[in-house]
Amino acid sequence: MTIKSHHNVGGLPDYMKLKIVEPLRSLFKDEVRRVGKALNIDDNLLGRHPFPGPGLAIRILGDITADKVKLLQEADAVFISNLKSAGLYDKVWQAGAILLPVRSVGVMGDERTYENVVALRAVTSTDGMTADWCHLPYEVLGKISNEIINRVKGINRVVYDISSKPPATIEWE
Repeated sequence: MTIKSHHNVGGLPDYMKLKIVEPLRSLFKDEVRRVGKALNIDDNLLGRHPFPGPGLAIRILGDITADKVKLLQEADAVFISNLKSAGLYDKVWQAGAILLPVRSVGVMGDERTYENVVALRAVTSTDGMTADWCHLPYEVLGKISNEIINRVKGINRVVYDISSKPPATIEWE
């Protein structure tokens, strides 16, 4: 006896010929925010920084592993939470941490370490087509760096990206 499947390769029944509907696809982020404002969408949601489509994995240069994802999630959370607590989150167009494929010598307590380096990136922009690096206060950068190094086991160095777009891009990959 042969059992005939009613499903296509994508796992959906053949009668469900679905298409993706993206009515805002042709709009830039600033235009999407204006539409959202006209629809009275909450400012906290509208003001959220753009996030890379592939997720944080695009901010891991080199091989992607579960351990690297965890490191980056922790470092990024420290960065973003400090921007918010310093009242700077809404002054920055996009910010994130990037895990570099570089290990660095450091000292923790009386021990030498050989651990990961994370780069912080914060930019100002109106539409994402061009962007300037954000001049964050040194005190805030110092606090973020210390907190990442002290709280995120496996990172011993933090650098800040001061490249503008162009020639650099907002994301590193």
